[in-house]
Amino acid sequence: MYKRILLATDGSKLSQKAVDHALGLADLTGAEVVALKIVPRYPQTYFEGGVALAAAEIARIEKQWQADAMETVNAVKALGQKREVKVKPVTAKGDLVAEAVIATAKRQKCDLIVMASHGRRGIKRLLLGSETQQVLTHSHIPVLVLR
Repeated sequence: MYKRILLATDGSKLSQKAVDHALGLADLTGAEVVALKIVPRYPQTYFEGGVALAAAEIARIEKQWQADAMETVNAVKALGQKREVKVKPVTAKGDLVAEAVIATAKRQKCDLIVMASHGRRGIKRLLLGSETQQVLTHSHIPVLVLR
């Protein structure tokens, strides 16, 4: 059925549901899991929410974010090993999470994307946006959303 499942995770308690389901589905189908965490770049301007910092400090922060992301996806790999599921830990740098998820799924030749959603509705959805909604709208492969 599925050969390669992209699991988008941020390490949160909510995304743990997606981790559990993706690993379970991979176990049932014999698929490989690509565990993905998107690493943002440091906001460069005040309007992006950034604070003016020296280039060396920005590099240090981004390096720490990358290390944290690797820790998150390596934790998924460790869970996969316990279930005898092959997990490939991957990070991608990008400000637009949905685009990075879809591009990584295409690059890794995945045939399913698994991710969690907060399930916000109404004004909260409009104000906060929904990366999951963007993935659902623009992905050309199936997307399994867990709430």
